[in-house]
Amino acid sequence: MSGMKAVFFDLYGTLAGFDPPREDIQMRAAAKFGFVLTKDGIDSGYHVADQFLTRQNSGKPVRTLNTDERRAFFSKYEQLVLEGAGHSVDLDVAEKVWLEVSKQQYRLTLFPDVINGLGRLRERGLIVAVISNMNQTSELLCEDMKLTGHVDFAVTSGETGFEKPDSRIFEVALLKAGVLAEEAVFIGDQLDSDIQGAQNAGMHPILMDRYGGHPNYQTYPRAVDMDTAIALIS
Repeated sequence: MSGMKAVFFDLYGTLAGFDPPREDIQMRAAAKFGFVLTKDGIDSGYHVADQFLTRQNSGKPVRTLNTDERRAFFSKYEQLVLEGAGHSVDLDVAEKVWLEVSKQQYRLTLFPDVINGLGRLRERGLIVAVISNMNQTSELLCEDMKLTGHVDFAVTSGETGFEKPDSRIFEVALLKAGVLAEEAVFIGDQLDSDIQGAQNAGMHPILMDRYGGHPNYQTYPRAVDMDTAIALIS
């Protein structure tokens, strides 16, 4: 993968994750309703639920939903998580679990290998940036995630009005970086919103599979951490 001038990253699941981990959050919330969940089961559920999230964002983005629509969406999202974890529940029960999940104290934090990895890429003269479906400004995202000074810029759905996999959010980032699509790599953890979206925009996708959900994936290069991702760009 030679001749690259820019490397773009997804945020959640690629550069950052929940602290405490989302599996712990789900386990605690579900236990209050008598459900016993395993990490593997929760990961399977999230795999399906995140695909549902991508489909929703491709139509009517979650950030545009009103209160009732958001409640309905996240009830279904939680139902898919629980089903993947081996518990079939109706939407009323799923809603109660989701409300309990939303009460849990957690924050989004960078993975331990991120700052060093971003620095190594920038030392090579590469433009390094974030493309995120977060509903906030790029400045606030970088400040909140302590990415200021470690990336050249960020592009968010909150600012552009476009969600991945919409090609337009990738095009905004390419224009801001001043590079062509074929000169750019995009690294993300979601097959639809990240990998397919980047491919549709003409970029070079790399799947970031930190949780090991796609061990046999071969369509595009696969990384499991920043070291393996950087090696693919060398």
